[in-house]
Amino acid sequence: MKEKIEFLEQKEKEAELGGGEARIKRQHDLGKLTARERIDLLLDKNSFVELDKFVVHRCDDFGMGDKKFLGDGVVTGYGKIEGRQVFVYAQDFTVFGGSLGLAHGKKICKIMEKAMEVGAPVIGLNDSGGARIQEGVESLGAYADIFLRNVLASGVVPQIAGIMGPCAGGAVYSPVMNDFTVMSKDTSYMFITGPDVIKAVTHEDVSSEDLGGAMVHNSKSGVAHFAAENDEDSISIIKELLSFLPSNNMEDPPRVPCDDPVDRKEESLREIVPVNPNKPYDIKELINKVVDDNYFFEIQEHFAQNIVVGFARINGRSVGIVGNQPMVLAGCLDIDASIKAGRFVRFCDCFNIPIVSFVDVPGFLPGTEQEWGGIIRHGAKLLYAYCEATVPRVTVITRKAYGGAYDVMSSKHIRGDVNLAYPTAEIAVMGSDGAVNIIFKGQIAGADDPDAERLKLIDEYKQNFANPYRAADLGYIDEVIKPEDTRHRIALALDMLDGKRQTNPPKKHGNIPL
Repeated sequence: MKEKIEFLEQKEKEAELGGGEARIKRQHDLGKLTARERIDLLLDKNSFVELDKFVVHRCDDFGMGDKKFLGDGVVTGYGKIEGRQVFVYAQDFTVFGGSLGLAHGKKICKIMEKAMEVGAPVIGLNDSGGARIQEGVESLGAYADIFLRNVLASGVVPQIAGIMGPCAGGAVYSPVMNDFTVMSKDTSYMFITGPDVIKAVTHEDVSSEDLGGAMVHNSKSGVAHFAAENDEDSISIIKELLSFLPSNNMEDPPRVPCDDPVDRKEESLREIVPVNPNKPYDIKELINKVVDDNYFFEIQEHFAQNIVVGFARINGRSVGIVGNQPMVLAGCLDIDASIKAGRFVRFCDCFNIPIVSFVDVPGFLPGTEQEWGGIIRHGAKLLYAYCEATVPRVTVITRKAYGGAYDVMSSKHIRGDVNLAYPTAEIAVMGSDGAVNIIFKGQIAGADDPDAERLKLIDEYKQNFANPYRAADLGYIDEVIKPEDTRHRIALALDMLDGKRQTNPPKKHGNIPL
């Protein structure tokens, strides 16, 4: 028995060494952690159980029969984060550059299937050169096997991707089908085709960083949700993100003890929203003052900054926050904002996370670029997401809610549960200036002093229509509240909605305007 135990220990050490000391040192020299170091940081101490530690590839072509490493370039298994069950895989760049072959892919698929069976999140730490060319179509098939499981797991268990090195070609599709993607700055990049191919085909000269680095995908493409400083920061973000999420679609999000008084009044909210409808303010400042401990965990903060999304807690309860941002494009909805918020709303609805929307929106962004880019179709994605959502929904109109954008932003008409408004709210088809120009065009033109007549009519229109009371008269607004009472009113609404049960008509799935 002793000899057998010693043999087992020897094989375990061999597997844990990956591609060897020299390659591990190279990984560290690049500012990157190894696959096992990443898992150790991610999971609770001594909670990791590794699966398929001794798996090797079956390829004998191109001399690969003599190049076999235990584990085949990916560490897979399960463990716990803050005592909660998760499944994890971490690609090992020290083995074949983390490239994916058939055995490598099967290991990942195994834990994804088990995660769906037991209802636990899947976290993938990606660091790979892509498909293992020596294995040919088998490596492509292995990618497709993973993609299928990404789709089957979508909306069943949370999926989070950490990009901590290269992620190119077909490898990019699994992370982008995850719910959230975290990229490490300077050491990670994602692209379909690399700089060399682009130069050969289009003659463009571009570096890997400029083509698909962390900030590119966080600010320009919207592919990624977080840009972390390094691997350690990426893992910290993943752990915090998980703290807001349930383990699966059959559970409610975790609720934590709250010392922040639920009825806390925030008098400063009276001053944050200017009476002047043309003066900007920071919606994040308002959000921070309303949520528990003034803490808002923002998602995609660098992309489509005219809308803000993220997680927070109110009375210890996880909530998804969506808010128009008057500081950027006056808070207009555009293509990117619609896509960003639409996907976030759908995620919250998948995982039973109540949605709180703060509305200050003058409409959809005008212009040929938006129209030709499909703002109609993309704006409909956000509309579709809100219409489809059956989780508790609380809406607060802080100022402007004009035109179709009023409808889209979780209005009462699309099943908003509790719709509140500040006294500063302006709910109308359009702003006072535009409305008067259309309605009273002839009267203004025929006046002795057209400018004075126009100003008088604008003032009358504001008094009569640019306020929340017409909508409140019709029951479209449940209550006009004092700004300082926002936190308490939202908390009371969420408590009331705690047992909400609402379903959509039976169907295979809807046809969202993709």
